[in-house]
Amino acid sequence: MTQMIEVEVNCPDIDTARAIGRAAVEAGLAACANVIAGVESVYLWEGRVESDPEVALRLKTRMAVFDRLCALIGKAHPYDLPAIVALPVLSANPGYADWLEEGTRG
Repeated sequence: MTQMIEVEVNCPDIDTARAIGRAAVEAGLAACANVIAGVESVYLWEGRVESDPEVALRLKTRMAVFDRLCALIGKAHPYDLPAIVALPVLSANPGYADWLEEGTRG
């Protein structure tokens, strides 16, 4: 069985999130991209606590393409150090793994 993951990366705006999500799906590196507006991030950067509005991007994919997906995100993302986090999908409804595998043959 394929190792399914959900990749999370925050973006500075909706246009960036949409562009990265679309590029990932078109490249076959994600089967689906969810763009979620209205996120506020509080984080430590260069010794200071910062707070900014962001847009969350969730990508449904497989661990086998994670490195290539990270490379795509890194080229398209404007942040110096975007957080690209992979979370395992432990279980899914029947047929989902087949659909995800089909969509991530990039």
